[in-house]
Amino acid sequence: MAASSFTTSSLLFPFTTTTKSSPLFPSFPCKHHTFLPNLRVSASSTPTPSPSIQIHKSPLSATPSKVLPFRVGHGFDLHRLEPGYPLIIGGINIPHDRGCEAHSDGDVLLHCVVDAILGALGLPDIGQIFPDSDPKWKGCASSVFIQESVRLMHEAGYEIGNLDATLILQRPKLSPHKDIIKANLSALLGVDSSVVNIKAKTHEKVDSLGENRSIAAHTVVLLMKK
Repeated sequence: MAASSFTTSSLLFPFTTTTKSSPLFPSFPCKHHTFLPNLRVSASSTPTPSPSIQIHKSPLSATPSKVLPFRVGHGFDLHRLEPGYPLIIGGINIPHDRGCEAHSDGDVLLHCVVDAILGALGLPDIGQIFPDSDPKWKGCASSVFIQESVRLMHEAGYEIGNLDATLILQRPKLSPHKDIIKANLSALLGVDSSVVNIKAKTHEKVDSLGENRSIAAHTVVLLMKK
């Protein structure tokens, strides 16, 4: 399959849809979570930042070709809900009778946050960088994807101004869990919780979202030049 390309800092970086790792992004020993003990947090626990993961910095720069005082990105994700899976939202295990069927841990919130950050930087989407056709991402904790997107953001010279996310699901009710989700997401991003906002909506029993067969999320992020 032919490779597509984009330009950052006057360099041309190839991206393909094969299972080979992108030159921008290092390989993570993610299979079976052997390097991420106690990464997920239950809804009754106090959120703590993810343990440090050694990532070798890419030899190529992720600096956008046009330096702007601020950049805006939007992310969207949707997953089917199926029995027998955990429901992980923002790194928090939410009690429910079903969870997200996905190649990684299916964290719909973290996935769309990653896409929002990458989009603001003008980089490829999460599916190109961490393809579900690559077995090394099987069952991977989505905090790994967050960590890499944050690294690229800082490498490009930006920081989060504010982030607004909306979760769409019929059940379970997220009101009891929003504070811990917000705290954990803020810790993963390395920002004060005052710049992160989490909202939750039902879908009024319409289509798969309203019938408790899927969950979706939207995220808008403002990045500001340091």
